Amino acid sequence: MKRKLIVLSLTALAATLSCQKEVAEPAESASVSLSTKIVNDTQDALGNILAVKLNEGSEADFKNIEGLVAYEKAFTSIPGKEELEKKHGLDRWYLLSVGQDTDIEKFAQDVAEISSVSTVQFCKRIYNKIDRTSVPYEGAATKASSWAPFNDPMVGSQWHYCNTGDLSISPTAKAGADVNVKQAWKFCTGDPSIIVAVMDEGVKYDHPDLAANIWTNKKEIPGNGIDDDGNGYVDDIHGINFITNGAITWGKVGDSGHGTHIAGTIAAVNNNGIGVCGIAGGDDKKAGVKIMSCQVFDAKVSIGDYGSARAFKYAADNGATIVQCSWGYKAGFFKSDEEYVRKCPMEVDAINYFLDTDNCPNLKGGVIIFAAGNDEASMSGYPAAYYKNISVASIASDNLPAYYTNYGAGTNISAPGGEYYTGGKYSESGCVLSTLPYENSSTGYGYMQGTSMACPHVTGVAALGLSYMIKRGIKMDNNEFMSKLLTSVNDIDDLLNGEKTTLVGNNYGKLALSPYRKQMGTGTIDAWRFFMQIDGNPCLTAQVGKSQRLDITDYFGGCAGNLTYLEISISDEDKASLGLESDPEIAYGKLKIHPTKAGCGIIHIKAVAGGETLGTGTNDMGGMEINRDVAVISRYVASSNGGWL
Repeated sequence: MKRKLIVLSLTALAATLSCQKEVAEPAESASVSLSTKIVNDTQDALGNILAVKLNEGSEADFKNIEGLVAYEKAFTSIPGKEELEKKHGLDRWYLLSVGQDTDIEKFAQDVAEISSVSTVQFCKRIYNKIDRTSVPYEGAATKASSWAPFNDPMVGSQWHYCNTGDLSISPTAKAGADVNVKQAWKFCTGDPSIIVAVMDEGVKYDHPDLAANIWTNKKEIPGNGIDDDGNGYVDDIHGINFITNGAITWGKVGDSGHGTHIAGTIAAVNNNGIGVCGIAGGDDKKAGVKIMSCQVFDAKVSIGDYGSARAFKYAADNGATIVQCSWGYKAGFFKSDEEYVRKCPMEVDAINYFLDTDNCPNLKGGVIIFAAGNDEASMSGYPAAYYKNISVASIASDNLPAYYTNYGAGTNISAPGGEYYTGGKYSESGCVLSTLPYENSSTGYGYMQGTSMACPHVTGVAALGLSYMIKRGIKMDNNEFMSKLLTSVNDIDDLLNGEKTTLVGNNYGKLALSPYRKQMGTGTIDAWRFFMQIDGNPCLTAQVGKSQRLDITDYFGGCAGNLTYLEISISDEDKASLGLESDPEIAYGKLKIHPTKAGCGIIHIKAVAGGETLGTGTNDMGGMEINRDVAVISRYVASSNGGWL
């Protein structure tokens, strides 16, 4: 007997779709012969939901399909976005809800036989990229660190922002193994016009160290049960829970606090006298970037890729410029872009829609940043590995690859993600410290490790850099922006020799480092370098503990050795940052410098173009004055090409 067709509202359908989604390990691959319209199989798929795309210009016709409970358009159309929705095919996607007793493979074959249907997709589960649980912060927090420009009392434990090599924080801490944000904060600390969508567990939007930097949907009236702005979601004040299409949640049994932890790394409020700092968290003069919560995980419940697709569109339609994604599929589940695009077309269409959306006047398009994964695999997981997304691997406080990180093919860049087990010792302080819901930590703060934690460091630097572009009035498209971001790095390849002691399997052991050489993306992200790139300022790399001459032809041209140099100066602050015991000099057309610690600074050089003296406007003939600010960064390892990879 044919089952009666029922078309449900968005909220009712969400309740139907939320069934049977508990996270489980991927099942063995299904062996079934399906229509060529069916692009994937049922391996690790949700058993009660099917995504269907129609041919262009076709109408939905799903009448009299055995087992159909309900169907609806997958995406809410937004006025003014119709052309972009059509360009990326979002107007042609539908979600079909299937009865619990229905054979979904047979159902898919029946749907594929409909002439108006072009694509049938089983919806795959997505997985958080968390590696082990959080550890609550219980240390004394009475004053801020001496290195930080802010008064947040726990920032001294955030080695991942500024690593001084303090072994009391981490037993293998290496100075310079950080994102080098301290110096960048001198120029910019964030901008509230930038919205970052955190696609993860729900973000605790009323956390005292996050609340001021949480995005608010001003078009929605709280608590009235009405979709005031017509975006398809009711009461989405600070974002939406895509599992229930309802309120954002955190602190349920099984929740890890993952989303809240990630949000804190990006935009915990700076200089508010409590807790931690965020990379783009602003200061007491200007608010930081805004966090939008796009919840796609709920305790042990994992939404399918139809939910992540909806979240990408929601983020694009509601003003986000960057999406932070510490989730994905296990490394090797997809082995190429072609396979991923073919088997997850709905998610790919939504990703491309986001990337093609202009929400910041200083940046054309959007940016999506993913965690590479914690499978210890020599390839990134997808969607991180998709060539349009940024995939982030993880380093520990020793400036070496974290034992759990994915690396190799598809990996674009690295950032601090921390390690609990470092140098043969357990040390939670060697992990990343950030905000947590109070259900996960009585203090509201705690440690986590994983590429999940590395990813928001790159996201935070991207958001900070975009804030700096706004301040400087600089504009570029997302391709140029990502190119500058991915080349604003420090080299670690020369460190990847021998082995390190860490967790290997379930025990301490020796992890060989040579397999990671040239496999950790372009290098480790550096916020200060990114600012220099945005300014169009080449950055010279110097090696700590060595007197050296740095080539300045990128600043003064191929005849730099022939110029007359009148003045070389550096601020006391930058001199201290680099650990310079004597002032830099120009010798034989090169900058002579001897840094004694990891740091960075700007050296002002005045030279003469055309002659040995400056022209004065009198009878004497002289040259024109040249003024250039030369950016220098010192690290314990310096690549042979000066850091440009």
